[in-house]
Amino acid sequence: MESPHKGKTGLQRVWNALSYSLAGLTAAFRYENAFRQEVLLAVILIPVALLTTAAPLGKAIMIASVLLVLIVELLNSAVEAAVDHTSLADHQLAKRAKDIGSAAVLLSLVNVASVWGLTLLS
Repeated sequence: MESPHKGKTGLQRVWNALSYSLAGLTAAFRYENAFRQEVLLAVILIPVALLTTAAPLGKAIMIASVLLVLIVELLNSAVEAAVDHTSLADHQLAKRAKDIGSAAVLLSLVNVASVWGLTLLS
């Protein structure tokens, strides 16, 4: 059975999608410490990227790498919330799902360091 929200079209669908997205960002900022820390990192690094002497494409890639961390953290937080909703009991598959999400965040942070290092050193 499809969601009743799937029937929305046109501007109503766009408005609903924007509303849900803003609610998701608000929830992540309110309830997820890691997301708040990464937003702070983005608030610092994005202006720094714009002020560097890197080429415009280099700046864009630097900023994209920072935004990717936020995207991955949002997905990780969604997985964690879904797992916790299912059960708060310790379970091997729940741990695996959370650990894999955490690993994705770690790799996105390694990506930031690599992109920034290679861009600034070239």
